[in-house]
Amino acid sequence: MFLHSGSQIAVSPDTNYFAADWLGVEVTRATLGIIGMGRIGYKVAQRARAFEMKILYHNRNRRSQEEEQAVGACYSEMEDLLQQSDFVMLVVNLTPQTEKLIGKKELGLMKPTATLINISRGAVIDQDALVEALQNKTIKAAALDVTYPEPLPRNHPLLKLNNVIITPHIGTATVQATHMMAEEAIANMLSVLNCQPIPSEVFPQ
Repeated sequence: MFLHSGSQIAVSPDTNYFAADWLGVEVTRATLGIIGMGRIGYKVAQRARAFEMKILYHNRNRRSQEEEQAVGACYSEMEDLLQQSDFVMLVVNLTPQTEKLIGKKELGLMKPTATLINISRGAVIDQDALVEALQNKTIKAAALDVTYPEPLPRNHPLLKLNNVIITPHIGTATVQATHMMAEEAIANMLSVLNCQPIPSEVFPQ
């Protein structure tokens, strides 16, 4: 057994693996599956390309060949994406069609070493199925910026797991993003007052 000292890491000769819980997972050249390749999903792909990630995506409408080539993304059926991805990221709108999009079946298709990331809406995942998958190590981990409900009750089982990271829906909590959202809201209001097309119109479902 080598003890941790400076740059040394404890290694067990009996098990032949690094005995350190703090070791992370490398994203460089890993496979990222993006479910929902809209405006935000596409920007995620642009950033992932810098890490030389293999990018698979599933979307209601397939991107053009030029757009795919620009970020090195390949369209994939949902089942194949789940089976092949090291990281699965949800970037979809919450609709009747996407509610509980990821459930027990979908989680069972993922690699046991995979991480599920949700930056869309909490109800896109069947949270009971996710708790079970994390407890049983069906998947390695989950990173959630959104939950259902928000915030979770203090006794929710997700809060008791050590293989999940939960942030309180703060993906846009930067000074710059807050300023941009305020400016966008003002631009929308001015457009309405001047009877012009609304730049960021939200269509009723």
